[in-house]
Amino acid sequence: MQLGVHLPQNELGLDREAIRRFVQEAEAIGYHYLIMGEHVLGSDAAEQDENRPYTADWVWHEPFVLFAWLSAPTQRIQFMPSVMVISQRQGVLVAKQAAELDFLSGGRLMLGVGTGWSTVEYEALGVDFATRGRRIDEQIQLMRALWGERLVDFDGEFHTVRGGGLNPRPTQQIPIWYGGMSNRVLDRIGRLCDGWNVRRTDFLLMDEAEQEREFRRKLGRIHAAAEGAGRDPSRIQIGVAIDVACRTAAEQAAEAERWRERGATHAAIRTTHADLDGLDQHLDAIRAFHEAFDG
Repeated sequence: MQLGVHLPQNELGLDREAIRRFVQEAEAIGYHYLIMGEHVLGSDAAEQDENRPYTADWVWHEPFVLFAWLSAPTQRIQFMPSVMVISQRQGVLVAKQAAELDFLSGGRLMLGVGTGWSTVEYEALGVDFATRGRRIDEQIQLMRALWGERLVDFDGEFHTVRGGGLNPRPTQQIPIWYGGMSNRVLDRIGRLCDGWNVRRTDFLLMDEAEQEREFRRKLGRIHAAAEGAGRDPSRIQIGVAIDVACRTAAEQAAEAERWRERGATHAAIRTTHADLDGLDQHLDAIRAFHEAFDG
């Protein structure tokens, strides 16, 4: 199992030195990847009637820019935005930005995508919220073509490319991960994606047996969709988040081990919402988890 770490971007806030140190220390400890969420705009949930824990005061860094900056003082750690709401962005431009980041970092990008939930963002970016599912299906196919071919001809519902190509193209065929739990999302992962970021919070109110049954049902749906699309379901990787809050490092490690037994290939420790004070406490927490799990 590869171990990752969530960037506590709101907790570290606008302290550039703390962000850099956190990522460098995570790499030195032995973490394989850094994961971070993203929003283009914040909004006050109460005013927008959206039941989310974020307000306009929450810090959201732009992943492509931040990861490019962090790729210079690091050598090995991989970078995963999750989820980047690409369906509200221009697909060809996302392909270009991802290719450039992968090139600059030496092939260290894992692109976690999703359709999001914020109608405020979709409206502000001039994209129809109702078409987000069809749009992201098309974007994934277009990005893969642009990353792999010198010149692309593509005539879709939302994107048209006539003999255009990216240069530079990425160092690798960038793996695309998807975050979400609905049946429609599970089918999309099976048909199109390389990895599934499990929303672990959906399992919190279940006992262990219920968790196991529900996880197996969802994974079975992904595998069935993959087989229907002529893909090898065993190649689809699985990632989970492990929360620090209110638990010991041994308890965190035990949960990660349970997910590994279920088939998870990646687990990322998350120190947000854990009432930690300052950079050093976040670093102490990720050291403790890594030692408990891998030591």
